[in-house]
Amino acid sequence: MHLSPGHPRVLSGCAIIVRGQPRGGPPPERQINLSNIRAGNLARRAAVAQPDAKDTPDEPWAFPAREFLRKKLIGKEVCFTIENKTPQGREYGMIYLGKDTNGENIAESLVAEGLATRREGMRANNPEQNRLAECEEQAKASKKGMWSEGNGSHTIRDLKYTIENPRHFVDSHHQKVISLYLPSTDGSETPEPFAAEAKFFTESRLLQRDVQIILESCHNQNILGTILHPNGNITELLLKEGFARCVDWSIAVYTRGAEKLRAAERFAKERRLRIWRDYVAPTANLDQKDKQFVAKVMQVLNADAIVVKLNSGDYKTIHLSSIRPPRLEGENTQDKNKKLRPLYDIPYMFEAREFLRKKLIGKKVNVTVDYIRPASPATDTVPAFSERTCATVTIGGINIAEALVSKGLATVIRYRQDDDQRSSHYDELLAAEARAIKNGKGLHSKKEVPIHRVADISGDTQKAKQFLPFLQRAGRSEAVVEYVFSGSRLKLYLPKETCLITFLLAGIECPRGARNLPGLVQEGEPFSEEATLFTKELVLQREVEVEVESMDKAGNFIGWLHIDGANLSVLLVEHALSKVHFTAERSAYYKSLLSAEEAAKQKKEKVWAHYEEQPVEELMPVLEEKERSASYKPVFVTEITDDLHFYVQDVETGTQLEKLMENMRNDIASHPPVEGSYAPRRGEFCIAKFVDGEWYRARVEKVESPAKVHVFYIDYGNREILPSTRLGTLPPAFSTRVLPAQATEYAFAFIQVPQDEDARTDAVDSVVRDIQNTQCLLNVEHLSAGCPHVTLQFADSKGDVGLGLVKEGLVMVEVRKEKQFQKVITEYLNAQESAKSARLNLWRYGDFRADDADEFGYSR
Repeated sequence: MHLSPGHPRVLSGCAIIVRGQPRGGPPPERQINLSNIRAGNLARRAAVAQPDAKDTPDEPWAFPAREFLRKKLIGKEVCFTIENKTPQGREYGMIYLGKDTNGENIAESLVAEGLATRREGMRANNPEQNRLAECEEQAKASKKGMWSEGNGSHTIRDLKYTIENPRHFVDSHHQKVISLYLPSTDGSETPEPFAAEAKFFTESRLLQRDVQIILESCHNQNILGTILHPNGNITELLLKEGFARCVDWSIAVYTRGAEKLRAAERFAKERRLRIWRDYVAPTANLDQKDKQFVAKVMQVLNADAIVVKLNSGDYKTIHLSSIRPPRLEGENTQDKNKKLRPLYDIPYMFEAREFLRKKLIGKKVNVTVDYIRPASPATDTVPAFSERTCATVTIGGINIAEALVSKGLATVIRYRQDDDQRSSHYDELLAAEARAIKNGKGLHSKKEVPIHRVADISGDTQKAKQFLPFLQRAGRSEAVVEYVFSGSRLKLYLPKETCLITFLLAGIECPRGARNLPGLVQEGEPFSEEATLFTKELVLQREVEVEVESMDKAGNFIGWLHIDGANLSVLLVEHALSKVHFTAERSAYYKSLLSAEEAAKQKKEKVWAHYEEQPVEELMPVLEEKERSASYKPVFVTEITDDLHFYVQDVETGTQLEKLMENMRNDIASHPPVEGSYAPRRGEFCIAKFVDGEWYRARVEKVESPAKVHVFYIDYGNREILPSTRLGTLPPAFSTRVLPAQATEYAFAFIQVPQDEDARTDAVDSVVRDIQNTQCLLNVEHLSAGCPHVTLQFADSKGDVGLGLVKEGLVMVEVRKEKQFQKVITEYLNAQESAKSARLNLWRYGDFRADDADEFGYSR
């Protein structure tokens, strides 16, 4: 019988394995033993299972015989005939080089070279055996091979099955190209899918070929290397064909670059070849725009997570793929009484965060999503994780994770071999970690661990008090913004002082954010969220300069914050996210604040959306004729102040106020405030219990102490000093958004209030007697800096209240030049003259204004 196998394999000088041509898989193998001849036995290693067995060495000339066949046959086409078959299935026959029996007879060639002998007892009684006998005679005559002088000991190999010191062996031959051929091996394990094809793929290219190898490394007594073949590198070929997968632990020593191997593996994965037939990429279900994008870094959350702002304006948290931030080792590393502050208490966490903060904050980075780590529920040992987007983040071509790892500020996660949820630059991360370990960087250092003793002064009034003068004297201090609570409230880290403080921006009234207090959710004021976001985007985790001016009772510092030379208070006012607070008047920034506010008011945006510009008081005579408008509206006078201003309620909205008060009191009766639970803060709206035992809406004007809180009743205009136990939180349903403050402040037009205290008291008493708690008619005459100036009439007689005061000699006339007021002013001046003549009140000593006006404190 004969068959034309593709690639023979040589077992010994007289046994060959042949294979048919592959058809849809590895072809069947047959072992052919050469008839009638015998070559020496090759060395055999002792069976591991038999402890007494010994290694057997080569017989003389056995190895040259096998080599002769290997060089002659490997990769060549042969044909064979089977002459007989033993009961055990061994087949004996003849092998010829080429397609038919006309080719070279391999047995004869061996005998002719003196590398095999005819089997003993064979009589030459047929042409084949005759030829073998002739060949043997020729070999003997020519003293070839085993017929040469000596015992052939030089053909016996000195084989080592183990290397005493593989590491030394590899190091001494490291990276050198070594020539050898690959011997055949027998694998008896249960094959994995595609194992047979992979074996055939490798064998058909390499087995018993002369190749070169590069020794790369040594692992557990195994030597790792790369096989080079004239047609390429078998490692890369196996990967590219989907016969193999990359192995993390040894890829690091691959000197030709792990990237080549990963690329070959990627090629097979993308085409779903063989072992990758069911492969699904970790980001297969993501749009291209979600896989790769450019974004701006807004915050560094941890040593392995950042918040970025996408082009759409959305924020997204990105975790750096395949790295683990510094963490505490062991159980009892933290004092049980002390709260753990990871950033300062976990070694190298602060350094890692600072490295990322300085490199990335406010910068544009390239994000390539590697995988989405799904959410996982909590177990006994591990907390629950929400879904994470894990990505490779680069800036200026530098992989940030790799930079962190190489500085020893993070470690690399190890994965199961088939786990594809990992960084697309995993090998570089492993290499960076190996460098960091070798150089003892960061976490791998043998030196003392850096300790950060950071004092948290925020909210500690005692500490803050001691620290205040120091900060005030320091002028501008450097700080890093650690947290933004609201548009004007921040947490700062002062690196020179190594402390944390709470810092409030001076000079502005920023919309208050929503607050969750026990049993109450306080709604945020309009634009509070916008203000918070504005401040966050501008200063969070940035290096800033602060000037501390003062502190509040809660131990928070108040002052000015500068970012890149700009004052944050001014910026918030400029962007219509804050109003100027009267406390800014004494500051050097008052002018900038006012002009910023003026510009913002003109735009009528955000906090000024409903702003109605008040006409500026005109002191110059108006050229064109302008009529004095007299449209009196009914008001109810609720309060008169010591400087003769008064507060009124609009009669038309009076019923709304009554209804609000009734509902509010019912609400308070059913949910009375817990005494002492309210902590008043200046400028805050609240409810206060008046002497009549009823609750009213109020605003905190000043907090001297818990026992002395100055409040202003916003619907009536009166003020009172109360203990905080008589105050409570204003329920949102009754806030000034629902119904604005009902008491409006006014001053009398056309009159001058006396500066002398007694004289002023007389005027105030007269007005209180006449108009407090009565209904009057009010007409706005002109606007002024403090409040509108008006004329008031008694509801019944329509008599002018201000004019009455002039007639009584209790006040003087303020002369105004505007045309439209000339008629009224004349009437007022006439009344003043008659009071003078009658020497009433102010005029009882005549016209005191002539000579000694200054002395009396009056001015014309």
